[in-house]
Amino acid sequence: MAYFAVSIFLSAFLLFQVQPMIGRYILPWFGGTPAVWSTVMLFFQVLLTGGYAYANWLIRPGRRREIVHLALLGLSAALMVALGLTWKSPITPSAAWKPAVDVFPVWEIFKLLVISVGLPYFLLSSNSPLMQAWFHRRFPAKTAYRLYALSNVGSFLALISYPVLVEPNLTLSGQGWMWSLMYLVYAGLAAYGALRALRRQPAVGPDAAAEAAAEAAARPGWSSYALWILLAAAASILLLAVTSHITQEVAVIPFLWVLPLTIYLLTFILAFSGEGWYSRQWFLVALFAATILYGWTLVRSDTLNIVIQIAIYAFILFSACMVCHGELYRLRPHPAHLTTFYLMVSIGGALGGIFINFVAPFVFKGYWEMPLGFVLCWLLFLTVTVIRREPARRRLVFMLNQVMLLSALLIALALAFQYIRADLSGSLYAERNFYGVVRVRLAGERQGVPDRTILVHGITIHGAQFLDTERRAQPTMYFSETSGAGVALLNYPRSNEGLRVGVLGLGVGTLAAYGQPGDVFRFYEINPAVISLAEGQGGYFTFLQDSPAAIEIVPGDARLSLEAELAGGGSQQYDLLILDVFSSDSIPVHLLDVEAFELYLRHLQPDGMLVLHITNRHLDLVPVVWTLARHFDLSFALIDDPGGGPAISRSIWVLLARDPARLAASPIQARATPMDGFSTDIRLWTDDYSNLFQILK
Repeated sequence: MAYFAVSIFLSAFLLFQVQPMIGRYILPWFGGTPAVWSTVMLFFQVLLTGGYAYANWLIRPGRRREIVHLALLGLSAALMVALGLTWKSPITPSAAWKPAVDVFPVWEIFKLLVISVGLPYFLLSSNSPLMQAWFHRRFPAKTAYRLYALSNVGSFLALISYPVLVEPNLTLSGQGWMWSLMYLVYAGLAAYGALRALRRQPAVGPDAAAEAAAEAAARPGWSSYALWILLAAAASILLLAVTSHITQEVAVIPFLWVLPLTIYLLTFILAFSGEGWYSRQWFLVALFAATILYGWTLVRSDTLNIVIQIAIYAFILFSACMVCHGELYRLRPHPAHLTTFYLMVSIGGALGGIFINFVAPFVFKGYWEMPLGFVLCWLLFLTVTVIRREPARRRLVFMLNQVMLLSALLIALALAFQYIRADLSGSLYAERNFYGVVRVRLAGERQGVPDRTILVHGITIHGAQFLDTERRAQPTMYFSETSGAGVALLNYPRSNEGLRVGVLGLGVGTLAAYGQPGDVFRFYEINPAVISLAEGQGGYFTFLQDSPAAIEIVPGDARLSLEAELAGGGSQQYDLLILDVFSSDSIPVHLLDVEAFELYLRHLQPDGMLVLHITNRHLDLVPVVWTLARHFDLSFALIDDPGGGPAISRSIWVLLARDPARLAASPIQARATPMDGFSTDIRLWTDDYSNLFQILK
């Protein structure tokens, strides 16, 4: 018994420890977008399905299947040793595997994951159903489903330990080595189990015959398969939808990836621990309350505290997943069919991930999967209550439950309809792709009509332009003449050759308004939809077209592009390099560490200026930039512009330069915030280490 428990716990722990770890590692290679995590989760869901199918094949009658398992375990261990000799750790790919700037991210992410952790994860994912099946063969009188709950406990502990213990204390390469060594321990345990199963003969005799007859009589039908898949798919859709929502609203950090997945696993633990944790009656009430809260949150989203929103979405996810997983447990088959059951559940989870990653971005104009996932959850809840009706002592109780179910389904449909209608009607233009949803809207008011267009990504405004001709060329939002960027551009000494300006983050191209004849403004932008709009698609924004400067646009992740430029043609020799990539709440951490700054400084003139926009609702980036400035011996000027006036927002900028004289100009010093006495004890950020918890406001 102890062997089965230890093997299952360890494999589950490793399965869910590697997900945030490898996601955190490859995140910078794909622009730091929340879609990276959704794609990582989809990969692991698909591989989990493959592992369950493999376990289902492995336990079928017939000799020598265990030999295949032993061979794959040996191959995975050998591959891990080989990769450990060439990479920083056996599961963290070297920089040579960084993708090109113009590739489709999903396939590149899949390729990296297959090479780095594909085979180990495949074998780990097969372990829980395989061990449960072997346990049932050895102890047919005992239930194996509790081992599934133990598996989820291991997964749960892996997830909560990663952001709290592992990430803050170990570098990514250190994490990779720790995980790899633990995997080798698992491989030894799994090999021992396979050898024992190879030696053990299947039971024969009257008891075995009776057991086989019971198994045949309890064989599930296609309707059971369909419900298993749909219930698992609904939970998966809501998991990914909630994850996408809160990471778009706050930041792309493992804690916020881990939180929904932890709740999801917790519901598995509770549901599969026995009937005592799931009550259809109580969770009918809980899910109904969650639906009402969801509607209230949609109405109040602009003013509601983000912590309260996260708590509400966590409750919504918990209630919905408890219903889905609780009903799955009620529909569980005879233990002889448990590998098939787990295979169908994993297929449902994978289908949910495929829908979120491959269907929704091309079919939906916005993030509509959450309200629609709610509808699916209520529809399935209603279905299972009809198919598997609970014995009710009073007919009135049953009737009230059905009324509540129907009412909730209608409310969920109404919320979905209103959400989608508002999404469609509130925008002049909307496009969804791998990097999120981009919208163009009208805003402001002059003489009773809107006076400007704005570009919105998630809830962050990335630029605005006035509609009237006399103000159309005026820099707006965070880029006014009194902002850090405005002060830097207007007071940088000009030569006859003009300025060469690099800008990370295009937005609507507002900074091009500062361009003069002879200047070159080179923008780096990862989102093709943003590039199209800034270049004039739809006629909404004209900053780039109207600028007298020469405009160049480099598509793809800015850091990868700068690295490629340095390797291919040398330094860009910018007079000013402006970073406008941190104003969104989902900040790309890989653009704010030592390796990134080394790259920026190599592309900068010796007397050039580095200008960072660090306005952020939830993160105080000043200490991070301060430590980087001290590390590179850069002069530092903080400009906190209060904004004011039409379409002018408060902004916080940091100006950095090797030459102190660059920041000594009186207009800069007049607006700079005194930093006397400022200090911080945060650790220097690198590609191997960063900690957003330290800078939460």
